Amino acid sequence: MAARIERLVTSGQFTLDGGTWDVDNNVWLVGDDREVVVIDAAHDAAAIEEAVAGRRLVGIVCTHAHNDHVNAAAELADNTGAPILLHPDDDVLWRMVYADRKPDRTLHGGDVITVADTVLEVMHTPGHAPGAVCLYAPELGALFSGDTLFQGGPGATGRSYSDFGTIITSIRDQLLVLPGDVKVHTGHGEVTTIGGEAPHLDEWIARGH
Repeated sequence: MAARIERLVTSGQFTLDGGTWDVDNNVWLVGDDREVVVIDAAHDAAAIEEAVAGRRLVGIVCTHAHNDHVNAAAELADNTGAPILLHPDDDVLWRMVYADRKPDRTLHGGDVITVADTVLEVMHTPGHAPGAVCLYAPELGALFSGDTLFQGGPGATGRSYSDFGTIITSIRDQLLVLPGDVKVHTGHGEVTTIGGEAPHLDEWIARGH
């Protein structure tokens, strides 16, 4: 039985560079009736644990360490015993949220996470954050893009530790080469597809989005 994808939307605040914004985050669960992975434990550990619904939590994967994507990770890990996984290049952002706690495992491009007999391939896609990653599940025709790629363009790069040229390189060289029918499950907002976004790369570059 192939893994299935579930979405939970949680609400809270994103804080960086002295500013605070209200945000809705997509929390993605990938698994079956036995086990599951959580991608981006945002805002509400109790709601995420309820969505896990007693299944074995294989891991809490952080696409990056902005506070709105990790602020429920520690509580969820404490309640379930699941490890927190993060790319080490996002250590500086992680420590803004958790000064006294480290992630349990590191993520690197080329790593593979297996859940419910389904492979999630880790891609290191810096730009929005230094340690940003995307997860590609070929069997599901799905990409979990965090804040790297959205419906309508790249993630924001106007704040600390982000870079527009870097995110464009990540998207062009790693994401837009995937099959066009791959569904992109984003960190905020609605699902899109690689084919729906790829034709607009030059527009994004021109406007420095």
